Amino acid sequence: MEMKEVKAFGAQSAEAPLNQLNINRRAVTPQDVAIEILYCGICHSDLHYARNEWSDVMPTVYPCVPGHEIVGRVTEVGSAVTKFKAGDLVGVGCLVDSDQSCPDCQEGFEQFCPNMVLTYGSADKHTGGVTYGGYSESIVVDEKFVLRVPENIDPAGVAPLLCAGITTYSPMKHWNVGPGKKVGIVGLGGLGHMGVKFAKALGAHVVVFTTSPSKVEDAKRLGADEVVISKNAEEMQKHFGSFDFILDCVSAQHDINAYIMLLKRDGNLTLVGAPEKPLPVAAFGLIFGRKSLSGSPIGGIAETQEMLDFCAEHNITADIELIGVDGVNEAYERLLKSDIKYRFVIDMATLKS
Repeated sequence: MEMKEVKAFGAQSAEAPLNQLNINRRAVTPQDVAIEILYCGICHSDLHYARNEWSDVMPTVYPCVPGHEIVGRVTEVGSAVTKFKAGDLVGVGCLVDSDQSCPDCQEGFEQFCPNMVLTYGSADKHTGGVTYGGYSESIVVDEKFVLRVPENIDPAGVAPLLCAGITTYSPMKHWNVGPGKKVGIVGLGGLGHMGVKFAKALGAHVVVFTTSPSKVEDAKRLGADEVVISKNAEEMQKHFGSFDFILDCVSAQHDINAYIMLLKRDGNLTLVGAPEKPLPVAAFGLIFGRKSLSGSPIGGIAETQEMLDFCAEHNITADIELIGVDGVNEAYERLLKSDIKYRFVIDMATLKS
């Protein structure tokens, strides 16, 4: 297969800082869309992968190029492409392929496909190596996995919607968040701040739970109707048995039983944060009230497009800090300290200079 060498930014080993390097991209096949990458968000997953911290489940193959929150312009389309043309503003999220034949794919749930191909770190059937992500000047993707980005919202702020956005939107749609519902958002970070925006735009009464009093005003700015300091037992007790839905965005160890007790009958708590160690769950908290505890990853392609269109309608983007590629290593260190409101986005034009 014909290949093209392009510039990228990635890691050569788990201990090495990310640096500029060259990778190969395939020439477009009939079904492909070639994209010049304008912006790429930084997800915590990128840091884990670059540093081989998921070696048990997803060992990193080096050199690696992270990035699955991609916004760019179409530069070329294959002969069979019908949905896109050169010049279109588009996005690519966490997936670039799936088998398209399993029951999950047939129902539009490509994120559950047993043969899904991740944007980075998966076996690449075209090149024989692994897939390389969005910290690069361009990417080539099957049109089925390319999303149309509305032109009326800031493209840099759109980038994190391709991961953080759909991760919070999908469970809210699944659990029917809307007017008349009381919704809790646990944690006000990259995921949580999107959860607040979506819950508010969907018409719910939104309560943010945070351990940080310094985040109260920002939570209200983002759309929270109430803010609870979760360390305050009295404040927590006021909301006992009153929530229809709680989205837990915290990846650190914490007491989820305290939040399960806040659910009303048939209420649901969905985990989108991923603590490293198992969280103890008290059975009686679920049994009394027929409550449920679930988890949710990203969404399928159709739902991700729905989310982008919803964002355009409601003027929703992520709160971002735009950086150049030379700031990625510092951004990783700041991520570990939660020193960002609320997502880093790389201006990929800085790669070409």
